[in-house]
Amino acid sequence: MKLAILQPNYIPWRGYFDLIGLVDVFVLYDDVQYTKDDWRNRNQILGPSGPFWLTIPVKTKGLMGQKINEVKVLQNNWQKKHWRSIEVNYQKAPFFKNYGSELFELYQNEFEFLIDVNKKFIFKICEWLGIRTKIICSSEIVYAGESASEKVLSICEVMGATEYLSGPSAKNYLNEKLFEQNSVKVNYMDYSKYKPYPQLFSGFESHPLSIIDLLFNCGSESIKYLLIPKSKSLSTAR
Repeated sequence: MKLAILQPNYIPWRGYFDLIGLVDVFVLYDDVQYTKDDWRNRNQILGPSGPFWLTIPVKTKGLMGQKINEVKVLQNNWQKKHWRSIEVNYQKAPFFKNYGSELFELYQNEFEFLIDVNKKFIFKICEWLGIRTKIICSSEIVYAGESASEKVLSICEVMGATEYLSGPSAKNYLNEKLFEQNSVKVNYMDYSKYKPYPQLFSGFESHPLSIIDLLFNCGSESIKYLLIPKSKSLSTAR
């Protein structure tokens, strides 16, 4: 059984969803420490002047060390602001109407915790892409370990995984020998194979953008610009 583990991010880029689509079980690593100025509460979309941030305001003052699933959202009308930015910059995209109404509905929700925002959007985007991978939160299971590698390995063992698929940045810290000793094979994603896709503005912006940029521009053809085999995904038919 192949498994991947990653922190829950806000409207993630296409590599995040490829990682989900290429495994049997995907674990949202939600009970580890929240990191500021990271992808947990923000991501980028594309405008005429280039990429820019959509950031969810969250409560962090005096809360050093809080876990991701403990982070609360500040209620300052951010949903309306984010939706308006998306609408203004993508309303002329070929497939904006295919996803826009459902995305608009997501932004009508009131959220107390950041984890609920991220889960809501991740699950909906998986639905659009036809990704059927089982997704659970690490807070739902009991695992052990002191180091980052030990914790990840413990989750793999609890879930019965024989293969762990990770993003390439984990090469900097993952103790591969530990996994080998415990009969869990480690593989890494190769994002260098990504092809450029049509975008609204001139040229191609290679900087990682939220996957909604790809969906609005390519619709059901988005699968051609992902690494997920077509047999692993349903057509979005949009």
